[in-house]
Amino acid sequence: QVQLAESGGGSVQAGECLRLSCVAAGYTTDTYCMGWFRQAPGKEREGVATLDSEGSIKYADSVKGRFTVSLDNAGNTLYLQMNSLKPEDSAMYFCAAEVRTYGATWLGFEPFSSADFGYWGQGTQVNVPS
Repeated sequence: QVQLAESGGGSVQAGECLRLSCVAAGYTTDTYCMGWFRQAPGKEREGVATLDSEGSIKYADSVKGRFTVSLDNAGNTLYLQMNSLKPEDSAMYFCAAEVRTYGATWLGFEPFSSADFGYWGQGTQVNVPS
């Protein structure tokens, strides 16, 4: 099975940057969607950014122009570059992945739906004080 491990979180001042990393292991399928979700205390988990094996990328409106998601294929590492951080970005950030064999259907899959992802990391905390 796929194992995900996030790192790179921390506490930074507003306007500064962080880069989150997610190392994936055990990936043995042909197609995938990977991405980042975040959850603040008392709030629902929300999608932040995803990419898939066809090269499609999706960002939440709240992070467009500030965050960049990318995948280091050689190292099997997913990144989230977070620039111009704001207090409202404070949350636990989770790496997530959905994997399917080549030829399997992706119809009905929603990149920002937590329920559609089968694998999750433990999370890494990001704090941006006001």
